[in-house]
Amino acid sequence: MHIEFTKHAKEQWFHIRKKHPEVENYELIEETLRKSDKITDYDIDETVLYYYKYYKHRSSHEKYLQVIVKYLNSEGYVLTAQFKPYIR
Repeated sequence: MHIEFTKHAKEQWFHIRKKHPEVENYELIEETLRKSDKITDYDIDETVLYYYKYYKHRSSHEKYLQVIVKYLNSEGYVLTAQFKPYIR
């Protein structure tokens, strides 16, 4: 299974950095996708999955990086990423 930013990668990364500046670099997203602690689905849209990775060394109480991926034709596209205090 292949996961990537969409063709509008710069806009997506700009969105993540603007709305969620705590996501400091793309390597955190890659690590979360490769070594997720948990993957959950989205009840309304079965083509969307939430990937979570726990980062215990963060000073914030929001220690779970959530990466949201949408799948189309066996390809996964990162929609957004942000830190959360718990797994949804």
